[in-house]
Formats: sequence, C-alpha cells, structure tokens
Amino acid sequence: MAGGPARRRGQALLGAGLAALLCVLHAQAACRDAAVTQELLKEGFHRDLLVKVELGVVGEDAGGCTVAARTHLPPGIYVDPYELASLQQHNLTKAVLIPDVIDVEAPEYLATDLLVLLYMEPDPRCSRCFRAALPVHGRYHRPAEDSQEASVVLKSPEVLVCCCDNRLSTECWKPAEVEAPCSGRNAGPCQWYSITHRPAYEESILQVPVGLRHHSSLVCVVTLLTTVLCSSLILAAVCKYGHFSPVTCSE
Repeated sequence: MAGGPARRRGQALLGAGLAALLCVLHAQAACRDAAVTQELLKEGFHRDLLVKVELGVVGEDAGGCTVAARTHLPPGIYVDPYELASLQQHNLTKAVLIPDVIDVEAPEYLATDLLVLLYMEPDPRCSRCFRAALPVHGRYHRPAEDSQEASVVLKSPEVLVCCCDNRLSTECWKPAEVEAPCSGRNAGPCQWYSITHRPAYEESILQVPVGLRHHSSLVCVVTLLTTVLCSSLILAAVCKYGHFSPVTCSE
C-alpha cells in the first residue's frame, strides 16, 4: 500500500512530462520555418534578383499580412533608384532603398553597402507562396591580376511579415526594427516581425567581368590614339563644313 501514492505521483509526473513534450512538438510544428529561394537571372552587369518565399503552417492564416524580403547588397552591386521609381510608377515592383541616394557611377571600391526592403506579391499558384523581382546592376571593379571575373557574394535575405490589418498570432516571430509602412494602404508605423527560414542556398554569387592589370598599358595607348584620331576627324569636319574662313582654319 505504501507504494501506491509514490506510483501515482510517478504516473502524474510522467503524464505532465508527456503533455509538455506534446506541447513543444505542437509549437514546433506550428512555427515551421519558411523556405527562401534567391536567384540572379540574366548575364553580365545587368541582372534581375528573383526572391521566392514559402511560409510555414502559420502562413495559411496570413491572408491580410504583408511579406517582404530585407537583403543587404554589397558594394559590388546596386539598384538604380531612377529605374526603381519608373517600375514603381507602373506598379511592377515595390521596394524601399536605404539609403535612398545612390551614386550609380561609383566603382565597387568607392561604393557602400545598400539595404533593400523588397515587398513581395502572392504567388497565384501557391496559397502560402510569395515572390518578387528587382533589377540590380554590377559595379566596375579594379583590374585583376589573373582572373577576368570578380565575385560578388549576395547573402540570403531576411523574411519579414507585417500584419497591421490582421489579428494573426505572432508567437513564432521575433519583432524587427523596420521603419517602413506595412503596405500602400497604411502609411503609418507598423510592427514588423522576422521569420526564421531555411534558405535553399546560403548565398548567391554574381560574376562581374573585369579587366586584367597587365593590359593597362595597352588600354591606355589605344584609348589615347583613339581620342587623338576622333578629335582630328572632328576638327577636320568643322573646318570643312563649318562657317569659318580659310584664314581662321589655317591659324
């Protein structure tokens, strides 16, 4: 009889442990990571950055939420703000650049990092999928010693969700500091949340064509000769077809 209470206490502790384990497993299932795919389309200096996100189980209730990808662009790649403004005017894409003033002519070694918040659109082929594309451009690099390409590494983006118009539970998400509106309908501040995700690839690599350093002398000579030749042809055309007297041209 003495072992009865101890046995019951053991069974109660075992039941409580199993219940806690089930709760943890249920929470892990509800907070399943999102899947992120990032691709660089086209070739050369002018590319398209395509980002795809598939939310976890919690994404089934995210109908009223805004999904965005926050990515850091290294100095070797940039977004043209004038091109972006034109695309946004035609509702082809939506993004926020930080900083919003970008020197598009600066080479890679004089440029700085760029933060992009890219708003994503629902994918009609998948209820929990979102996608967005953004044109990006490679910057000119210093001439290399023995390689005709420079590698620009683009890290996987951070997935953000904002549910200003939705009472969706945010227990699975971490608050993120983002000073950007949740959507075009809401211009006021809104709380963004960061979602843990498992990228298909940890990083994407952009190969940018570069010149070879031992070609510098040849390039300078050819450039100088071309400049002199073109200047001579322009001067000859001005003297032949311009409204100048022969005395002026001979001087």
